[in-house]
Amino acid sequence: MTSSLALSGLALSGLALSGLAQGAAVLEGRSLNFELNGKPVGSARFPAVLGDISGPVAQNDTTWLAVGPALYGFTARGVVRTRLEFSNVIGGLDGSGGLLRVTAGPSGAQDSYTVSRDRIQERVVFVPDKAVTNWLAQAAALVPETALKAAVAQDPTNPFLALRYAAQANARGDTVTALAETQRAASLEVPFPAALSLASRFEMLGNPAAANLQLSRAARDYAERGYDPALPVSRAALNAYGDPLGEVEILLSRSNLDRADVWIRYLRQVSPRFEGAAALYRRYAELLGAQGRSGEAEEWRAYAASLVGGTVYNLGEFSLLTLRDAARLCALVLLISVCAAYLTLSARAWRVQGQGTAALGGRYLSWLRHPLSRLRRSVLAYAGLGEKLIAVALLSGLLVSLSAWTWAAQTQARLQAPALGIGTYGGAWFYGGLDGLELRPGGGAALLRGLAAQLDGDEAAARSLYQAGDAPLPCSQNNLGVLAQNRGDSVQARELWRASLSAAPDLSAPAYNLGLQPGDPEASFQRLYRTTPRLCYPDQRSLVQAQGGSLAGQLRMLVFNPWRTLMATPTTFSGPVQGAWALLLLLAYVLCLLWLLTPIPEEARRTGRPALFRALALLLPGSALLDGAWGVVLLLGWAAAIGVLLIGRGAVRVPYLPGPLSMGVVLALLVVVYALNTLGVALQEVGHRRGRRAALDGGLGGR
Repeated sequence: MTSSLALSGLALSGLALSGLAQGAAVLEGRSLNFELNGKPVGSARFPAVLGDISGPVAQNDTTWLAVGPALYGFTARGVVRTRLEFSNVIGGLDGSGGLLRVTAGPSGAQDSYTVSRDRIQERVVFVPDKAVTNWLAQAAALVPETALKAAVAQDPTNPFLALRYAAQANARGDTVTALAETQRAASLEVPFPAALSLASRFEMLGNPAAANLQLSRAARDYAERGYDPALPVSRAALNAYGDPLGEVEILLSRSNLDRADVWIRYLRQVSPRFEGAAALYRRYAELLGAQGRSGEAEEWRAYAASLVGGTVYNLGEFSLLTLRDAARLCALVLLISVCAAYLTLSARAWRVQGQGTAALGGRYLSWLRHPLSRLRRSVLAYAGLGEKLIAVALLSGLLVSLSAWTWAAQTQARLQAPALGIGTYGGAWFYGGLDGLELRPGGGAALLRGLAAQLDGDEAAARSLYQAGDAPLPCSQNNLGVLAQNRGDSVQARELWRASLSAAPDLSAPAYNLGLQPGDPEASFQRLYRTTPRLCYPDQRSLVQAQGGSLAGQLRMLVFNPWRTLMATPTTFSGPVQGAWALLLLLAYVLCLLWLLTPIPEEARRTGRPALFRALALLLPGSALLDGAWGVVLLLGWAAAIGVLLIGRGAVRVPYLPGPLSMGVVLALLVVVYALNTLGVALQEVGHRRGRRAALDGGLGGR
């Protein structure tokens, strides 16, 4: 296969010609052919796998050609003079008016750029797609071995070509060329994703000094492009951005802790909140501890623990998933409790209910003939007021648990939106992803969009967004202060920073801007790589508020629109089954409320304690003791133990809760619950017999 920049039919002697007059570049298919004075001097061919081609556009002594996400500037002799990387695949070039304008990205989500003096004038936010960020390495990989020398001569800007040529020279024993090309590859400036890929290749070549240099350059470029350690980065984005996490894992698997330390510190410096960060930090700490480096291990454990700040309920990176699993477990326990209570109460009322419904047409036909009278003789109608209250409380808890489960799952899914996991805000791709989130109107959404506008250089739009609503958020006030400082108004800037810090003393950005020297990683990053005031970015709690609202808001929805809330529960049921389940649950809850106001049927006094009721009272702890507080405690304790057993068997998955209790602890809990329940049922039986004897004695005395 020919290369992206392989010289197809290049007359190498033409490179020695002098003069630039009458030069021309013509695109034929996927080949750009160069002529000087009517003679061919070179040709660059780009395979279709490298993406669409736009151009060429001639400006002064440069011919511009866009291939995929890269813009090449060729000399009149067909040699690459410069190369610029854009956010996405380039869709068009426009050289009219003396300026070179570039559009990148698909229709409807395009970034517009201006190229002047061989530089992109706007900020470039890379789409987290390896087809974009790994394009340069892919272009170099397509060059055949036989065309490497010519390709390097034509494109001296591609370090991956230089490394391949160095390896080829080394294989043939030409160590001088190999060393020169390796040094040249290390000296070339590339965007941070390519720098990280280069660093990984230098690691494989056993050149740690060159790898360290690339990591340093990657961090600086990362900062200059507006990426920031305050923002989370998904594993998919890291993989597209040179995959430093993958390199750390490879080095750890080889027990090469010295080099792993360099890479993991890079991650900790530029994007400490990457997906799975806490787990990796703890793993690294364990490996350090195994080598006897206990001090370093403890420092990494402490750092991992410090990342819980700013998360929902300070539960850490997986706070919403933890809440989701906790709500799911609570719902399971409450559902088991409700079913157990209903079975036991049904067994107690079964005989009397049959007698009471006989005159109405029978236990089941009476629902059609006399529905209201039959409703008064439902199972719970024969229960006491205390038992009815407990049933309502259990069903209320079940509804709240299902609502919390729904909220946590939906909010977590929104937080995982790719646009929020690339380490920065801004760019057409980001805005497209943000529009799909349907953010709730308010300060949180305004902060997100304002930050994106400010990072992209649109300060007027940023100011307008921050000031929207009744009062700016403390974070927005800090960023308004940065805008004021940018226009030279230091007095107003400091006033805004003071107001921001006063409203939220835990914010690092205004403290940094006021010279208070906070010690968090974001401030250290700012001191090292930037000279401008620090922007304030939303933490996880702010993002949750902007996207899913609060849990209290979800509970309000449960009250005002319970059907919609229950239908949104992320079960694995099909639509009809989910609808039947939601309808049954809501109907049961409404009936429980009605039964609180319904008089107990006359025959309820004759329910007694049938044998099946006694058996279930012993088998289902607490279900027969719901007229007292201890009954609820025993029932929930038993249901919790059953839930833990189901989790241990894999019937229910709650992976983000602490590990399941040991079987010994669960069995001990069940033994205690059953013992207390047996005692309670026995005392209840004694009380029932005494009551019957007293009633009998009273009846005889009356005679």
